[in-house]
Order: sequence, then C-alpha cells, then structure tokens
Amino acid sequence: MVATTACTHTPPCPTADSPDRDAARITASHPEQGWSLLCNGAIVFEDTGELLPDGRVITPHRPTDTPALIEA
Repeated sequence: MVATTACTHTPPCPTADSPDRDAARITASHPEQGWSLLCNGAIVFEDTGELLPDGRVITPHRPTDTPALIEA
C-alpha cells in the first residue's frame, strides 16, 4: 500500500510508512488531550505512541522505557 501525504510544502514530509514519519509537520495539535495530527496522516501521542493512517498502532517508544544502568 502506498501512503498518501497532505503536504503542500517543499520538501514534502516523510510518509506515514517511513521510519522518520515523526519528522512530518504538525497540522493539528491538541496538547490538552495529549495528541497531534501530522500532515502525513499519523497521530502521535504525548507518550510517543502513534496511530498510523492504515490503523496500525506503534507502541510508545520513550528513551526512558529502557532499563536503568546500575552503578556498582
């Protein structure tokens, strides 16, 4: 499936299928609800989870979700 983009700017934003999809411009922001709509159709949530236009879900991927280093 080929993802479409609503970009009218140059250069166009990455598609929702691209690994760098989060670099797309925000077209609607709702910080009070914790989400933003990107011009490639992806919805990103403040916890870094994502909902792609085709319905796929990307689980949150915060750097803080990695195990902490234990210092001896």
